[in-house]
Amino acid sequence: MKLVFLGTSSMVPTKERNHTAVLLLYKDEGILVDCGEGTQRQLKFARVKPSRITKILITHWHGDHVFGLPGLIQTLGSEEYGRVLKIYGPKGSKRMFEKVLEAFVLEARIEYEVIEVSRGVFFENKEFTLKALPMSHSVPCLAYRFQEKDTRKIIMERVKKLGLPEGPLLGELQRGRSVEYKGKLIKPEQVSRIKRGKGVCFIFDTKLNENCIEIAENADLLVCEATFSSEHEEKAQLYKHLTAKQAALIANNANVKRLVLTHFSQRYKNTQDIEEEASQLFDKVVAAQDLMEIVL
Repeated sequence: MKLVFLGTSSMVPTKERNHTAVLLLYKDEGILVDCGEGTQRQLKFARVKPSRITKILITHWHGDHVFGLPGLIQTLGSEEYGRVLKIYGPKGSKRMFEKVLEAFVLEARIEYEVIEVSRGVFFENKEFTLKALPMSHSVPCLAYRFQEKDTRKIIMERVKKLGLPEGPLLGELQRGRSVEYKGKLIKPEQVSRIKRGKGVCFIFDTKLNENCIEIAENADLLVCEATFSSEHEEKAQLYKHLTAKQAALIANNANVKRLVLTHFSQRYKNTQDIEEEASQLFDKVVAAQDLMEIVL
């Protein structure tokens, strides 16, 4: 699993920071969280083909989070995108996306499906789930969580010690079912261990609320906006954003393992003070940079 930070600015991009977008790469999935202006150019810098994207999670429909959608859709159409693009977003997303298509002449169309999300798990397959919870912003806004499912890993040394042959019996044990071999009952825990799935949470554009902690609980990685430092806490409250201190409080209270700050106001020439502010409350924190990659 790898995260690529394609854009880490807030409303106004800077020379160093593009509008918000983060790409989560997991096996055959490319899950793009928001699609700010210039996202497809950032993909080129990151050496990731746009056709790698399978799903787009829209946190909300403010321009700095979606202005890159028309260009990306056009590019996917020109590349003969061979699948149905799934676009998830808060209530009203279907209408908003149709307006986007009406506003631009996109000659090369792709197949797509827009799914409106409110709360809870909205996608699940054998390998992972996607969950959303509403945030508190000036427009409908969601936080998202990618949760890899637990897997059972067979310990071959134990298998050999019991004399178990490779084949259907091992398959049953890996699925968590007990088997009988030579008159003895063998339980999964005798020959295997549970590998816990990784959890990654994305919280963009919100004021502090209880859902922040709920969706981030025990996550391996929390990607959280820190638009302002505490010096500008009144502005954060006014515009319904988080400070670096508040992001660290969420990480602490949710017991996450690592915190990555992003979505910085253009007023800050560097993010050293923001990172230091958060680190006073939470040790494992870093301020994201454009094109930064994290492997989990």
